[in-house]
Amino acid sequence: MRTTITLNDAIARQLKLRAADTDRTVSDLIEDAVKYQLLEDFEDIEDAQKREGEPTFSFDELVDELKRDGLL
Repeated sequence: MRTTITLNDAIARQLKLRAADTDRTVSDLIEDAVKYQLLEDFEDIEDAQKREGEPTFSFDELVDELKRDGLL
């Protein structure tokens, strides 16, 4: 699929240099970056789902507990 993206000029220059240095296309590099980001998001969602049944604590409660225990 073809698509158009807009990049900051400095990023585009660096991307072209990286492509030339690695004998890859700019499209390959962008596709890999997008895949990596999507995989990272998927792993975050998976981790959150695994922890769904765990008890939750508010940040303020945690800070109060740490102060009470002399850890903060």
